[in-house]
Amino acid sequence: MKSRILVVFFIIFLSVPLFAQQDMQIALLKYRGGGDWYANPTSLRNLVAFCNEQLGTTISTEVATVEPSDPAIINYPFVHMTGHGNVIFNAEEAANLRKYLIGGGFLHIDDNYGIDPYVRPQMKKVFPELDFVELPANHPLFNQRFYFINGIPKIHEHDGKPAQAFGLIYEGRLVCLYTYECDLGDGWEDPSVHHDSEETRLKALKMGANLIQFVFTQK
Repeated sequence: MKSRILVVFFIIFLSVPLFAQQDMQIALLKYRGGGDWYANPTSLRNLVAFCNEQLGTTISTEVATVEPSDPAIINYPFVHMTGHGNVIFNAEEAANLRKYLIGGGFLHIDDNYGIDPYVRPQMKKVFPELDFVELPANHPLFNQRFYFINGIPKIHEHDGKPAQAFGLIYEGRLVCLYTYECDLGDGWEDPSVHHDSEETRLKALKMGANLIQFVFTQK
């Protein structure tokens, strides 16, 4: 029953033009395991403000917090997950996330440095039949309101590795984006937090806006 409700919700949601959507709300995922799910506390608020200004969206500036097992996750078309450390999904949480994503939801995982070895096996619990695949630079995600010829941008330096964008694709639809060695969330934060240049912050926000636009309009 819940899955049917979720499908109906997203059919209605996606039938409304991007610039006419009213009072949609995005959420931050509060997961278990000890990792700092609450990292980058100003990032989503700033991303929402940028999208409302640049895309004409009317997303609520009040960002929700939702747990993986919460049935209310269906209320959020976009859920963001970040952190540096351990992540644990139990069977109930994995099943609820799967139902949410299959039903039309979207999860963005942003590695804030150190989450990689933990989040990959946990997402395998959600989609045991799927593997993360790297998105090419010509993927539509990088050609929305803003154009990124080289794909996902590098925002914060950690180990000198290139930024990569991985996706879980279920029946032809991108249901989860995992940004690795990129740290978009750092670039979305208030300027005083990481002291990034305005150019770097703008690059991160533009990529975030592309993600929101893609999620809100993909079929």
